[in-house]
Amino acid sequence: MAEKNHGEEIWETKKLRAGDIFSKLAMVVLLLGVTGCALPRNPVPLDKISQAKIAGMPDIRYWEVDYKPSLDQNSINSSDCSFLALSGGGANGAFGAGFLCGWTASGTRPNFRIVTGISTGALIAPIAFAGSEYDDKLRAYTTIDTKDILEVRWIWGIVPLLIGESYADTKPLAKLISQTVDDEVFKAVAKEHAKGRRLYVGTTNMDAQRFMVWDMGAIASSGHPDSKALFYKVLLASASIPGAFPPQYFNVEVDGKIYDEMHSDGGVVTEVFGYGLSLFHDSNVAGRLPPEICHMYVIRNGKLATESKQVPRKTLKIIARSLDTLMKAHSWEDIFRLYFVAQTDKVEFGYVSIPDNYVASGKEMFDPVEMKRLFDTGYEMAKPGYKWNKTPPGIRDTNEHEWTWTPQ
Repeated sequence: MAEKNHGEEIWETKKLRAGDIFSKLAMVVLLLGVTGCALPRNPVPLDKISQAKIAGMPDIRYWEVDYKPSLDQNSINSSDCSFLALSGGGANGAFGAGFLCGWTASGTRPNFRIVTGISTGALIAPIAFAGSEYDDKLRAYTTIDTKDILEVRWIWGIVPLLIGESYADTKPLAKLISQTVDDEVFKAVAKEHAKGRRLYVGTTNMDAQRFMVWDMGAIASSGHPDSKALFYKVLLASASIPGAFPPQYFNVEVDGKIYDEMHSDGGVVTEVFGYGLSLFHDSNVAGRLPPEICHMYVIRNGKLATESKQVPRKTLKIIARSLDTLMKAHSWEDIFRLYFVAQTDKVEFGYVSIPDNYVASGKEMFDPVEMKRLFDTGYEMAKPGYKWNKTPPGIRDTNEHEWTWTPQ
């Protein structure tokens, strides 16, 4: 079967500001070429990778080529089959959180049929899926700082890179996830899943070099005693930037034996997904639903415009700029892919991103002042009723709206 995995060979650092954690990673891995001593694990045999299942919950995830969102007309309780796709972006997730709250205030926010999320978008997705009555939980993006996300390991994180698996520990993020996506949201996800709505989150299976789609509503509805712990672990895995944050390990079963799978940030493969992960998809939405009621909304938690910058003649600065440019290019690719899939299926497409002229001024990776500005920017864009960009960057002549950011 033809398949296309986007960015499989990329060491993904999309969620960090260039020159931050990422310079230290580059210094160790790219300059010194040291791999260190591997920690023990029990990986799935290579010839069995495709057979691995979560014990007791066998039908709660899919490989990218098997992912076909549930689009049964009979299970839709409204006339709208809107998709919401939330991208990665680290601290920039504050923009998407603010946009959703402003969208609610506009009175035009749909009851999304399907919600998908990657990385920071995965953390927003359950709240967006649960409904606008949970918008207050999105305001967490305006109060957190770096210490609420990670703990840098000793000696600037360098030694753990040589003998461990990550620069930082994400125990604080795990705690934040359980506090924000709490019991109330977890139960709401299960309730909405029973109505026929769907919530999907993406991770990268590092052993397989493939994208994994998790049916979060199926997990929440499973009744399994470990369902909530698995739900939280998937969210954490989706936001675990390789090298910077430790990967998450899932116990899986093959032929009655237990192994572990290593999963990291879904952004290693794609920054955002709706449906039709490959251009060779066969979901045929148009054949199953009236095209006039289908909409795909993409919230890109980042800027899509190129940003000119004079690069110093220093190795780390050049590496940082190159990777920053690489992830920018893949953001364009993601938008184009979703656009063309939507065009093929006659689904109305629209996206929003951080305004091209927005100037960031944060002092740290997760700066609460900067995140509050991003949240407010998203909110003010959506509140009046945003006219979505209908075509990708570079096909600007048919865009309905170009938002200009005004400094506060």
